[in-house]
Amino acid sequence: MTPVLILPGLGGSGPLHWQSRWEALNPSYHRVPMPDWDHPRLEPWLSALDAAVQSCATPPVIVAHSLGCLAVAYWAARGGQAKAALLVAVPDPAGPDFPQVARSFGPVPLAQLDFPSRLVASRTDPYASFDFASRCAAAWGSALTDAGDVGHINADSGLGDWPAGQRLLADLLG
Repeated sequence: MTPVLILPGLGGSGPLHWQSRWEALNPSYHRVPMPDWDHPRLEPWLSALDAAVQSCATPPVIVAHSLGCLAVAYWAARGGQAKAALLVAVPDPAGPDFPQVARSFGPVPLAQLDFPSRLVASRTDPYASFDFASRCAAAWGSALTDAGDVGHINADSGLGDWPAGQRLLADLLG
């Protein structure tokens, strides 16, 4: 069985977030433990991601949201390997609403990922334009899914268990 690592963004994805709901539905999914969800720093996040991946018996599929997507991009640019990644709601560190506390995550690395990936973007994400997400997908070699007008694809989006996202993950799990 392919391991699944859940990598939330800033704040760690609360109980109503689809990532937390997926963990509750699938006890074999594991959240990557970060040193500080509310005051993220790039280097400790990359170390934590690498340790979580290294603890897996086989290469995992990483399910990243928001700031977690940027962590995956940096980690992969440094040679990190996964079976695949589902990257949801990548934020723009140069955008006006990007949290100051997470500035160490910019600029966005634009190296192609060495594993299959799918980037899911909303047309109404306050943290990144759809054009920005499209540019990231192209640079990373990621397939792009247009999620429509669903904000930041988080608990506020009202997605519940997000069945469409679960299908995208199932495709990556193969």
